[in-house]
Amino acid sequence: MSASFTKSAARNMFYGGGVFFFLLFVGLTVDTVRTSPKRDNSANLTEQVVRGKRLWEVNNCIGCHTLLGEGAYFAPELGNVYTRRGPEFIKAWIKAQPTGAPGRRQMPNFHLTDSELDDLVAFLKYTGEIDTSKWPPNKEG
Repeated sequence: MSASFTKSAARNMFYGGGVFFFLLFVGLTVDTVRTSPKRDNSANLTEQVVRGKRLWEVNNCIGCHTLLGEGAYFAPELGNVYTRRGPEFIKAWIKAQPTGAPGRRQMPNFHLTDSELDDLVAFLKYTGEIDTSKWPPNKEG
């Protein structure tokens, strides 16, 4: 075995592998650049969605929830909550917190106004419409 594996064979494997992975990197980059414009969701970006995102950030929702896989795993994924539950359920759920159910994690009540709830729901609707290449793989996130 050691007689067949020489310095030149090791060098050729190194250079060959380097070229292979460089070409793979270039190919994946070209594919990403080609498919990204088809997945653009900025046409649905409204002022209400921006206000909802601001509420999301100010209240640190990502400190407990995940959104499209990013964030904490303390509470449910909210990337597709709009399609799972609908806008009225989301508003009622946020207003009803904390539920006080023993043995359950409790979400604080942020005392949001109706217009703020509408903004937050618009943000969650926007994130639910992002093309995530079928991620998460099931409806419940």
